[in-house]
Amino acid sequence: MHSSHLLLEEPIRMASILEPSKSVNDPLIFLVLISLVRVSLISRLMYLPQSFFPALTKIVGTLGPKSRSVETLSGCLKSGMSVARFDFSWGDAEYHQETLDNLKIAVKSTKKLCAVMLDTVGPELQVINKSEKAITLKADGLVTLTPNQDQEASSEVLPINFDGLAKAVKKGDTIFVGQYLFTGSETTSVWLEVDEVKGDDVICLSRNAATLAGSMFTLHASQVHIDMPTLTEKDKEVISTWGVQNKIDFLSLSYCRHAEDVRQTREMLKKLGDLSQTQIFAKIENVEGLNHFDEILQEADGIILSRGNLGIDLPPEKVFLFQKAALYKCNMAGKPAVLTRVVDSMTDNLRPTRAEATDVANAVLDGSDAILLGAETLRGLYPVETISTVGRICAEAEKVFNQDLYFKKTVKYVGEPMSHLESIASSAVRAAIKVKASVIICFTSSGRAARLIAKYRPTMPVISVVIPRVKTNQLKWSFSGAFEARQSLIVRGLFPMLADPRHPAESTSATNESVLKVALDHGKQAGVIKSHDRVVVCQKVGDASVVKIIELED
Repeated sequence: MHSSHLLLEEPIRMASILEPSKSVNDPLIFLVLISLVRVSLISRLMYLPQSFFPALTKIVGTLGPKSRSVETLSGCLKSGMSVARFDFSWGDAEYHQETLDNLKIAVKSTKKLCAVMLDTVGPELQVINKSEKAITLKADGLVTLTPNQDQEASSEVLPINFDGLAKAVKKGDTIFVGQYLFTGSETTSVWLEVDEVKGDDVICLSRNAATLAGSMFTLHASQVHIDMPTLTEKDKEVISTWGVQNKIDFLSLSYCRHAEDVRQTREMLKKLGDLSQTQIFAKIENVEGLNHFDEILQEADGIILSRGNLGIDLPPEKVFLFQKAALYKCNMAGKPAVLTRVVDSMTDNLRPTRAEATDVANAVLDGSDAILLGAETLRGLYPVETISTVGRICAEAEKVFNQDLYFKKTVKYVGEPMSHLESIASSAVRAAIKVKASVIICFTSSGRAARLIAKYRPTMPVISVVIPRVKTNQLKWSFSGAFEARQSLIVRGLFPMLADPRHPAESTSATNESVLKVALDHGKQAGVIKSHDRVVVCQKVGDASVVKIIELED
């Protein structure tokens, strides 16, 4: 069969494969704070100095027992983690607060910025194992799922947190149980088939032998509608307390099934002060969410493809098709797409499998903005090494990403006439590639212009110079810009820099030139800009948007 195009249009030289990979400590990009105002006015932003990342593709790390010490968190930041995920499906607010406090110390000591993502529980079904004793299930054995949580979990009975399962399933339905989603290893997760429904209990046949360890296991009924709200009362309480207290940058909306789920969540956030700026990432975890993907994408700020549960709801041969289709839609909409479950084996091993390494690379080539690490960093033995390894694989994949083909597809999809901002963004990327610019610098207040530039996937970093806006509630003055800067940390190729709030983004004077000079100087110090390099700058001058090319002198 003749392919319509090759992803890699030029043969790869074997010699290039043997060349050493770039060290993750090599400077790729930086993050810097420029402010001439009093530090007390922007105390939350005082730790935005020079920083390095291993790749343009971002890495989200889930924090937990194996990744909550200051030392480990510092290692994660240095290895390339730019977003920290706090999963409230386990652990209480106090536990997660201690972890976040340690993260703040690590951010201060490493001088590397990190955004915060709160992951909701949602309608997640769980098996409750109060004794925390290991449970061994035998192949072809019978096990009863019961809503009676007073019963002790055993190889014959598994208490669950949902009393409506018996009404939702029927004989022959498939149910999977495993710790922290599903590793794919049949020794730590069990495949159940519904054999009989008795009152509120569901009697299942175990299709494989497995040992379940820990206090809680996730239960997933394949292609079965679970009549529970997407945002539970527990989720609302956590968001309105822990979320507000810590001014979370992202909210991961678990088990998002309809666009209305996103709309209702946004209405809630609007009533919670600063959280009105929090971005909502819809987590697609089942066929129901898949069927409403287009509407959800339109409402959400970004998408997380939860391949653990999706891999159960979909036939194995269909998973890659969904991944490619979903990433394409996100790319064309200019909204960040995050992929999960890539290096499961690194939970217990220092190296990924060949298939996993290839999977990470394909995620980058398919257009993923970020890779989300779950169990690998939460309870894995090698959280720092995992982040480092994934970063190196992403960097290698980016070298052979077919940007020319991607650019043409994106321009064709957008069509004509383009909006003013879209035209400027695409022109900036085209100019940067033509002149082989080392970086693109974009002045912005909302971050929208920089995200549009990143949408066209330039091969060089995009430095988003966020100009804070002064605002008042008639009682005190404050600056915006903090959220916009940190929220860039999940967008592929986009790296934020917070500027002096006295320099407006649409300046008609030379004030932006002073910010630009400082940005260029820091770029030189970071090693991403050298003498005689060309840099493309995108900014507003009066009512006009300007793209200019500058060549640096000695």
